[in-house]
Amino acid sequence: MARHPDRPDQRGTIVPSGAGFSGSPTGPDGLFDLSNIFKPTQRTRVHFMSQICPNPGAALRAATALMFTLGAALASAAPAPAPAVQSLSLDQCLSFAMENSHRRPASALSVEIAEAQYRQTQAGYWPQVGAEVGFQRRDQAPDFMFPASAFAVPGQNITIPGLGTLQTPPQSLAVPAQDVKLMDRDTTSASLNASLLLWDGGMRKGMGEQAKGGLDAAKAERRRTDLEIQDSVTRMYYSAVLAEQLRQLGRDTLARMEATLSLTETMYQEGSGKVKKTHYLENKVMVETIRAALATLEKNEQMAQAALANTMGLNWQASVAPTARDIPFEPYGADLEQLASTAFRFNLDWEKLEAGIRALQGAETTARSGHYPKLALTVDLHQYWNDYDMGLMTHQNKEGWTLGIGLRIPIFSGNLVRNQVREARARVDQAREGQILLKEGIGLMVKDTLLGLNAARKAVGATEAAMKAAEENRDLNTRAYESELVETQDVIKAQLIESLMTAQHLKNRFDHATLQSQLTLIIGSEIWKKLQPGP
Repeated sequence: MARHPDRPDQRGTIVPSGAGFSGSPTGPDGLFDLSNIFKPTQRTRVHFMSQICPNPGAALRAATALMFTLGAALASAAPAPAPAVQSLSLDQCLSFAMENSHRRPASALSVEIAEAQYRQTQAGYWPQVGAEVGFQRRDQAPDFMFPASAFAVPGQNITIPGLGTLQTPPQSLAVPAQDVKLMDRDTTSASLNASLLLWDGGMRKGMGEQAKGGLDAAKAERRRTDLEIQDSVTRMYYSAVLAEQLRQLGRDTLARMEATLSLTETMYQEGSGKVKKTHYLENKVMVETIRAALATLEKNEQMAQAALANTMGLNWQASVAPTARDIPFEPYGADLEQLASTAFRFNLDWEKLEAGIRALQGAETTARSGHYPKLALTVDLHQYWNDYDMGLMTHQNKEGWTLGIGLRIPIFSGNLVRNQVREARARVDQAREGQILLKEGIGLMVKDTLLGLNAARKAVGATEAAMKAAEENRDLNTRAYESELVETQDVIKAQLIESLMTAQHLKNRFDHATLQSQLTLIIGSEIWKKLQPGP
């Protein structure tokens, strides 16, 4: 049946007419064939080019400009190269984190603040010396109005030799009021004063104890910050090692499953017929499932490396790959249960609480000092400059010194000090009760960690034996499958069990290592050294 030119065939494909072109525009199956379309004759080629491009030079320049534009656009759209992944050991990661972590400067500044507060309390034991310089100009010169007065002069007998006795009658002499100038309008003064608190009833001692307790707590928090950084980096490092091991395990599993799939395909096509296509398809489904799981494992590995870099203080674009290929497994032979009873002595939370109790005891001492008097010694040197030399501004008054001693005695304050002491004592008792609870809590945390370590140690040994048995079982099933002695499902099951046991063994080693790091954080580094195995 002939097809009409420029009409769709039965499959809806446009078949244009071939006028002006050599060859048929349709292929062997009657479809639209581009290879035949673009085989024009010489006359048609010239006519066709003259119609679509009357100016070939301009078209060439336009095409060249378009190529450069597309090249620049693709270059700008190309993603920036990913930062290189650094490979570091655990010690290098810990050293880098200690130098670059943003948490250490904050804890160091807390210690610096506490030290400054403690030095402030010690300043009270030193004399307080100050100087003052001032200038005063009054609206008018100060004066003193001496009031008017009268002096009574009694009568007197005055003997004059050769003349006899002269008598004077009593009389009264009036003295008018007098305006006395004290100083000039302008006065410049300078003074140097000093005071020394001789006795305060324990106020300065209590304030020093409070500040010293705060300083000890800040130092304990700084050491805890270091331990937390060490614990975080250690756990992230072993997480990266575990992620790399699981990714490699996924690749190995996928390679073995692909080999099994290839063997299944061969046996299905060329074997005795025991292996069917359904076996091949089941194997194919499992291979693709593992391939998808491998993509997740690769993503987890990259995120674990990024998390390790972030914990070390690097930016979000950085990644750190561990150089270690295995997670260390070092079980301890010492009796850890005996050490658990004394672990609280080295716990930093315990140390902070003890420092807090000392600070509260200092607050009680400070409050109790309110019942006692305060005794202080004062010294003052002064000098005045005034153009007037009479009145108050005599040479004797213009310069001088004073030495004094003062005593302040509390008499009644409405039971304020008494209740302040009661409050401070109650806070001390409350902290001591919390200390008992903390001791029990630390003991439970240590015991839980020790039990976890013991369980992880047993699990590592059990899964190691199971992993070896699973590996031998997989090897036997694979060789038997080649001889068509076992079913396809048995081979797949054996390979999956081996991968599962290997992953479980690696996870148990990871748990054991992280529990050791957690124990270091709980009990501190001092007792942790006692847990280290001997040579």
